[in-house]
Amino acid sequence: MQSLTDREFDELITRAMDELPQEYITGLENVAIVMEDEPTPEQRQKMKLRNNTLLLGLYEGVPLTHRGNGPVVGMPDKITLFKHHILAAAHVKGDVFEEIKRTLWHEIAHYYGLDHDRIHELENS
Repeated sequence: MQSLTDREFDELITRAMDELPQEYITGLENVAIVMEDEPTPEQRQKMKLRNNTLLLGLYEGVPLTHRGNGPVVGMPDKITLFKHHILAAAHVKGDVFEEIKRTLWHEIAHYYGLDHDRIHELENS
């Protein structure tokens, strides 16, 4: 597995955010984007993952399509990128950035209420 410092990984997340369509980035409200080395046991259980399954990212919150018209109150939604799993999924260092960018887009799409089928449809168009 490749190695990046947390700072290097965070810089790639920032670069990915700069390269994604800005209308989706600026539309994020009350969303924390964080990185962790690995999913917690609770996150793995919630996602029903087996031990050998990689989880690259996770959106935790209420998608926009399921919210009412009132203001967002309380804890922010959270998008987590899992550093060790992304590094394991990337075959060469040049692929790490693309994996981060793809994972970040995927989790942002969940914030906007898109399901996996629609996300894959958009990625393949």
